[in-house]
Amino acid sequence: MEKAMFAGGCFWCMVTPFEELPGIYGIESGYAGGSVENPTYEQVKTGTTGHYEVVQISFDPEVFPYARLLELFWPQIDPTDDGGQFQDRGSQYRTAVFYYNEAQRVAALASKEQVARSGRFEGPVVTEILPAPVFYRAEEYHQDYHKKNPKHYKEDREQSGRDEFIAKHW
Repeated sequence: MEKAMFAGGCFWCMVTPFEELPGIYGIESGYAGGSVENPTYEQVKTGTTGHYEVVQISFDPEVFPYARLLELFWPQIDPTDDGGQFQDRGSQYRTAVFYYNEAQRVAALASKEQVARSGRFEGPVVTEILPAPVFYRAEEYHQDYHKKNPKHYKEDREQSGRDEFIAKHW
């Protein structure tokens, strides 16, 4: 079992692309990369703690290779936007691939280069590839938010502009 960590804007929207796939055994929403230990959502959403909203994925690389996780990650984001994602603005909504080992680092850098060379985007790919920091699990009400609050999740996602961007660029 390995772990992968991705920041793709609002963590609610980053769960569904990875769930219910063979070899993926857990997806947790949380916070990473900031200066406050055990931050709360109220702290992180201010944009002053330095944390990213992230998902941490537990997976079996023999069943679901890390490269496949990267293939699923990139089409969920605007990799040229360093100010947040879609309607969610601020440093807590930046994008990043956090790696846990050298193999993940190499694969993440290669996938970023592939996205940059794809010709899909006018601007540079600014999504960072960084060592995995401490992961702090978000509050329980954020876990599987799309299942617990499907109406609000659907409305928020529709308003975000994420799906229109994905349809246009991916």
